[in-house]
Order: sequence, then C-alpha cells, then structure tokens
Amino acid sequence: MPERKKPIKLYMVLPCYNEEEVLQSSAETVLRLFDDLIKKAEIKKGSRILFVDDGSKDGTWEIISRLHEKDRRFCGIRLSKNKGHQIAIYAGMNYAVDRGCDCVVTIDADLQQDIEALPDFLQKFREGNDIVYGIRDSRNTDRFFKKTSATIYYKAMRLLGCNLVEQSADYRLLSARAVRSLSSYKESNLFIRGLVPEMGYQSDVVYFHVREREAGTSKYTLKKMLTLALDGITSFSITPIRWVILLGLIVFLISIVMMVMTLIDHMRNVTVPGWSTLTISIWFLGSVQLLSIGIIGEYVGRTYMEAKNRPRYFISDITGESDD
Repeated sequence: MPERKKPIKLYMVLPCYNEEEVLQSSAETVLRLFDDLIKKAEIKKGSRILFVDDGSKDGTWEIISRLHEKDRRFCGIRLSKNKGHQIAIYAGMNYAVDRGCDCVVTIDADLQQDIEALPDFLQKFREGNDIVYGIRDSRNTDRFFKKTSATIYYKAMRLLGCNLVEQSADYRLLSARAVRSLSSYKESNLFIRGLVPEMGYQSDVVYFHVREREAGTSKYTLKKMLTLALDGITSFSITPIRWVILLGLIVFLISIVMMVMTLIDHMRNVTVPGWSTLTISIWFLGSVQLLSIGIIGEYVGRTYMEAKNRPRYFISDITGESDD
C-alpha cells in the first residue's frame, strides 16, 4: 500500500474507439487538470494519461502518437483489433500497474463524465479506499429509452443476485492492489462492473455530473449495451436457468390439469372441436422449449468460450514505453 500523504503516481486510462473528433479536446482538458494537480502536489510528475486504442479504424492512433510527441505525459497502447470497452479498460489498467502506479482512474475518452471530479476520487483514495465508484448524480442527459432500460437493468441484476453498485459507471478509481486482484479473475467475458464489488475491498463513492457530448456520436450502441447486459447476467447468475426449470414445472402442471379436463370431457361424451386450443398449445409449448434451449445454450456457449482460455487481447503498438 502506498503512503497516501505523499503525491500519488496516477495513471488515467481513457479507452478510445474511433474518437478522432473529440480526442484532441479531451487531451487538452485532462492535461490542464494534471498540471493543476501536479502544482498542488496531489499527483507525481511521473503520472500519465494513457489512451487505449481499441482497434480504431479512423485516425485515433495517429492523434495519440502526436500527443505523445508533444507531451511525454501522454502515452498509449493500441490493441490489435477491437475487443470491446471492458477489455480496453482492463488492458489499460494492467499496463498502468505494471509501470508502478499507485492507482488508476478510468474514464471514457469523450469526457461526458465530469473530469473535474478527479480530485474527489484522489481524496477518497487518500482516506484508505482501494475502490472509488463514480456515481451519476442524474441521467438527465440520457434519452428516455436509455434511462428507463438502465434503471430496469440495475434492478434486474440485483434480483438475479449480482451485487452491482446502482447507477455506477466505468468512471472509477482502483488502487494498484485492486487492479492486481482484478487481473486474477480469469474469465474471458469480463464484466468489470460486477467483478469490482466482488473483491470486497474498502470502497466509497463520488457523485459526478454527466455532460452532453461535444462532438461525434456515442460508440456504445444498443447492440453493445445488450451484449454488456448479457455478459453481466451470465457471468454472475444461474437464476435464468432456474427460471427455466420453474417454467417447465409450471407447464407440466398445466398439462396435467388439461389431461384431467380432457379425460372428464371424454367420459361425459362432450365433444369439443379443440382446433384453436391445440394450435395455441403447440405454439406455446414450442416457444417455451426454444426459449429454454436458448437460455441453456447461452450458458453452454459461455462455458465453451471459457474452456478455450484464449488470450483476452494483444497489444500491437505502444507509445511512451521508453519513458516508463
């Protein structure tokens, strides 16, 4: 554990995917804050701003390289292909800890999350917290669908037994010890928001304001959000499989009741055409079976991917290696 009364060696990790429109502006904003924190002896001069290029197809990496040439406090790693937001964050944190930082703060490259809250994160770290969660103070900048779906998602994850910090984001601080502990989790489908609370280290929260995006569009599409949600559910809960068992039991009991009713009607010589009932029953049972097989198949597929134990990512390029 570092002695936290001294200046902190901080690495700020910013995952990037096709962010050429905002990267220069974001870099200037973070650098101004770094200059101020260094003057106040809050962070060490060896602190770095680390961009993680998640296989961008635009000029993101070229901008990162130019930023490093202009100021050595900027550094970057480039993943060999797009591996997703969670992997990019994970790669950046491990790279930072391998270079002797005291703590890592992750934040999205568009800086919609309020960078001015950084001193509050550092203060919480000085108070002995290994984990500091960034919590949105509101979701007023989100559209109705995203706001509603996020609320439902957090409640559903709690119902499924996942200890998520509600309204938390990937804007967080982890001590070097916490990052090393996180790297000991070996699953391929990383769900960092669920794994971080699982470690159980002393933690606190910082509330931050979410701003409108200055340029470009969000790279977190509906498909990516659904994938993240599915990763969270399948990584931390087998409750859906148990629901399949319960659903099967309910359908079985209904079928028993239907058999008894049919037998009674037959004994009473009551003739019922039953075409609609039969058709509905077939479609209902068929859909239940397909849904059940799909849920179980999702878990089997995840198990298959984990069993292969493939590397999570490869780094193709690095800037600032000699400086570190």
